[in-house]
Parts: sequence; C-alpha cells; structure tokens
Amino acid sequence: MSTPKEAGFRMPAEWEKHSAIWLSFPHDNESFPHLAEAQKAHADFIRAISDYETVELQVLDETMKAHVTSLLTERGANLENIRFHVREYADIWFRDYGPLFVVNDKTKELAMTKWIFNAWGGKYDALLHDNGIPYEMNKGMKLDMFETGIVMEGGSLELNGKGTVLTTTQCLLNKNRNPKLTKEEIEKYLDDYLSAPNVVWLTEGIEGDDTDGHIDDIARFVNETTIVCALEKNENDGNYKALRENFELLRDAKDQDGNPFTVVPLPMPSPVISTVSGKRLPASYANFYIGNGVVIVPIFAVPEDAEALKVLQSVFPNHKVIGLNAQFIVYGFGTFHCMSQQQPAV
Repeated sequence: MSTPKEAGFRMPAEWEKHSAIWLSFPHDNESFPHLAEAQKAHADFIRAISDYETVELQVLDETMKAHVTSLLTERGANLENIRFHVREYADIWFRDYGPLFVVNDKTKELAMTKWIFNAWGGKYDALLHDNGIPYEMNKGMKLDMFETGIVMEGGSLELNGKGTVLTTTQCLLNKNRNPKLTKEEIEKYLDDYLSAPNVVWLTEGIEGDDTDGHIDDIARFVNETTIVCALEKNENDGNYKALRENFELLRDAKDQDGNPFTVVPLPMPSPVISTVSGKRLPASYANFYIGNGVVIVPIFAVPEDAEALKVLQSVFPNHKVIGLNAQFIVYGFGTFHCMSQQQPAV
C-alpha cells in the first residue's frame, strides 16, 4: 500500500470542519481519585461540544451507558448528537491511542493512520490494551488504514494542515519510543503519513507531564500562521526556563513556505497540586479543543483563568470560547485536548 501522502491524503488542522469528536468516558479511580467529579466535568465537556458536532463516545458497558446518559440528560446535552460505543478500553486519553484521521481533498475520502501506542514509553502496562482501539473502531467504520509501524501519540504533534508540524525533542527523540530511528527518519514518517514535511522542534514539556513533553500542553496553532505558546511569568517556577526557550524557538521558526509565525504568549495557571500525591499536575490552558465554531478551554479556578480566556478569544474571533473546570480531569495528567480526537469532515 502506498503512503497516505502518495495516495493524496493529509492530516487537516483542528479548526477545519469536523464530522465528529471521539471520546472515552472516565471510569478508573486510580487515574481519577475524585472520579465522580471527573465524570461530571467530562459530562460538562460533552454537553458543551454536543451542540456543535457529533460525539462518538466509548463506554465500558450498558450500566455505564445508563449512568452517562443520566448525567448528560441532567446537563441538557444534545443526546441526538451522541452515539455510544460499548467496548473495553483502559483510559480516556483518546488523542494518544486513537487513530489520526487523514483526508483526501480531491476524492473526499477519509482514512486512518495507525501508530503504535506503548503507554508513553512503557510507563503503564495496564494501558497497553488501548493500542487496539483503532482496530475496534474500524470494524464499523471500514476505512482504509495506513499502519506506520512506529510509536507515536497524537498529543505529541500539532499541525497547521498546510505542511508544518510542531513537536518536541523530549518526546519524539526519547529512547523509550523509537530508539532505532534518527531525527531525519522520524521527520520522514511525519511527511509520509500526515503530509507535514516541515517539522518545528521545540525542547521540553511542562512539569507533572508523564508523556515526556507533549506539544499540546505547550504550543498550539490557532490558524495557519499563528501559534499560541504557554509562557510562565514567575522566574522561580520550574516551567519558566523551558517555556521561555520554546517561545524563542517559535519566534525564530519558519512555516512550510519559509515565512515566520505570529507567536502569541498564553499564560500558565498557578500550580495545581494533587490533594492525593502532593505533586504538581500538568495544568495548561494550551490543552484546549477546537470544535466547529467553539473552543473549549480547561480552567482551574486560579487567577490566571480570565486572562487565558481573553487571550484565546482574541485569537479565535469567529469561535465561541468556553472555559470549563478541569481541576479533577487533570488528575489523570491531561485535560480536554488529550482526551479527544477530531474526525474531519470530507
């Protein structure tokens, strides 16, 4: 089989039109020690997005389906836009174990790219099951599936849909992913399977992130030429140095046509500390989800929430920007972008 690029496919930017969003409902007390509150927050997200696009929602069984339906009904979700998929899954981080969808603009075809999910470098054996979720999905979808044969998570990549991808050396060059591949070989995979020949490499991620520096907590495209980049104002904060370095790298970077980006600073929230472990959680406003006409932003009941929402509304003038409390979701080491995967319209 030819590569997606050879077959005319590309991965669209997140702001391009979606036909659906894929999610998995939280169920694990170990990942979410405040499980009931995390479930309510997840239901609030579904309620917000269900007015804008179809929600393809994984649940473990019929009992969970009834529980989730009750939560969504209480919140006034658009149940007609929610489709349940009863199947076994381990965790909610669909961005990382689900397929990355690609489209052929000429033939109006949708396809999957399948990457290997190794639970972020073999950190969690119990979560390796989720590597098989794309195969389960495709039993019903019956799409062409391009298997890459290498380890990659969706949260490690950020694309503008025109040929540029942002990522970090901490993640993609980590020896716990693809130790036999060179930087140049990884870049070729990104081009062959996502049609993104221009790779912009940042350095490290934020404190508390167990993914080894996923880009979706650091820097995000908001249009083809504009990037919001998380910046920490407190020079004594553990995130200050790495985020400042990433910001400077982006200001020096060029897009696929050799043009500079517009880089907009996005504040970081005050440290969000786990009441269970006492450790810092990877809270970041950059982990927003871009839907059809809406942007859903994680907020954390800290002073910086209002500023972050103001910045994001300024760069998304044609979207409704909604802040939703993610204090209990972030206990699982991610928030709204990590838990979702868009299915592009064709």
